[in-house]
Amino acid sequence: MNRRDFGKTLGTLLAASTLTGGLEGLAATPRATGSGRESPPPPSGTRLRIAMLIYPGMTAQDMIGPQLLFASLGNVDVQLVWKTREPVVSDTGVTILPTATFQECPKDLDILFVGGGLSGTWALLNDLQVLDFLEDRGHCARYVTSVCTGSLVLGAAGLLRGYEAASYWAVRDLLPLLGARPVAQRIVQDRNRITGGGVTAGLDFGLYLSAQLRGETFARMQQLSIEYDPQPPFQAGSPESAGAAITAQVLDILAPELEAGRQAALEAARRLDER
Repeated sequence: MNRRDFGKTLGTLLAASTLTGGLEGLAATPRATGSGRESPPPPSGTRLRIAMLIYPGMTAQDMIGPQLLFASLGNVDVQLVWKTREPVVSDTGVTILPTATFQECPKDLDILFVGGGLSGTWALLNDLQVLDFLEDRGHCARYVTSVCTGSLVLGAAGLLRGYEAASYWAVRDLLPLLGARPVAQRIVQDRNRITGGGVTAGLDFGLYLSAQLRGETFARMQQLSIEYDPQPPFQAGSPESAGAAITAQVLDILAPELEAGRQAALEAARRLDER
């Protein structure tokens, strides 16, 4: 059984269960708009519509973890969306095939998702075609979400103004340029905006959102099914746990990329101010 079949099988088995908070839980969840107002939830059993933005130079892991969990929600349509259907090459050389273009993507989404990266992400911060797409879908999506530097892209699209948000630790300070309030947490939810920290936070984010949609018991079953039981060999996953010396070395290595990101964010901020 390959990974794709595993996700489908897992979703079918879990969604078919009689767990409290399964598909019935979906019908009980308020539907939020971009303005923070609530509208009626979708009917019980409605197929979830999820669009995950993919793009050249993205970090594949930002998307892969959440996609695994989204695909196993059951009764779901997950689209990997880009400008064209041409293959997209990630920042480590992994090739990803889009399943829908911007034009083909459904208008009314349950989840709009943006993953992150470094130089690939900076290119999006002032890509009007991408930002117009995100703004259009984001204003009517049930949840507007991201992992890692994807929150900067949401911010550049004007979707995080007045919202608290998480991001990759080394660029969290750029969020205020785009109207967001940075929070140093693994997952941050502010109304219908749910944002995750860097890269590996994607699995935590996916489980958190699964619990919102299908209930906590369902999400716990997903976690066990994928044996997500992190026991890293080192405690160095944040500046606080890594310590000042290691943090300084990483920042030194990333310095050119971080400066490029800052310049792109400043340009995006000027564009937003001119609206």
